[in-house]
Amino acid sequence: GYPLGLEGNEIPKLAQIIAMADAYDAMTSSRPYRQGMSQEVVVNEIQRCSGKQWSDELVWAFIKTLK
Repeated sequence: GYPLGLEGNEIPKLAQIIAMADAYDAMTSSRPYRQGMSQEVVVNEIQRCSGKQWSDELVWAFIKTLK
């Protein structure tokens, strides 16, 4: 929603999908200062943000593609 202050369904679905994929990559990738998280931990975090950061529908579809 930044910089326009958009929330929820005001945020275009494509933007939500890209943000979710970016978050997944950031959390699962190892960095020089930390190990990447397991897929299970990351999926739990994405589910926790469902309905807040990303729509429930998109979270469900994203997780389904990981299985």
